[in-house]
Amino acid sequence: MGIPASFLVLLMAILMTASPARSQSVEIFGGYSYVRAPVTYVRTSLCAIPACPSTNNTAHLNLNGWEASVAFKFIGPLAFATDFSGTNSSFHGANTHLQTYLAGPQLRFPGPISPFVHALFGAAHEAIGSSTSGGFAYGGTTQNSFATALGGGLDLKVLPFISLRPIQFDYLMTNFNSTHQNQPRVSAGLVLRF
Repeated sequence: MGIPASFLVLLMAILMTASPARSQSVEIFGGYSYVRAPVTYVRTSLCAIPACPSTNNTAHLNLNGWEASVAFKFIGPLAFATDFSGTNSSFHGANTHLQTYLAGPQLRFPGPISPFVHALFGAAHEAIGSSTSGGFAYGGTTQNSFATALGGGLDLKVLPFISLRPIQFDYLMTNFNSTHQNQPRVSAGLVLRF
């Protein structure tokens, strides 16, 4: 799963319109993301009768992928951030993809070591593929949900316009299958500032 084309277009527009007079008013983050997510699969017994029994089973999966965000500074240390991520894993051969599309306020404490906190709100999309294993059929659902990410991180300035983000930790809440999923999301990568 790659970075969505719409995000790349937004990134190029920001880079082309960045003004040196408004130094470091836009920050762009990109890097690795890990989510420990409770994923509910439909498990159906493979049998000869027309109505084979099905059960919902929840597995806690380690989802790995990418995260990208753009924050626009507008009042002192306060910024408006947009955040996109795509992670995936598999369970009994059924591939699971979790994507998030979030936005909200971000508060940064500037300096060579620069902590930040944010509250992001938006949507999540979960797609579970289908597979068969051990006499059972798994998965086969796609759904959307409201999502919230509350958290923060730490940036370490490497060069005037480049920082290293060794840790970003978020509490990510989704609401698939009419139940809340509370999951940790950890990310790390590079930050560019314009």
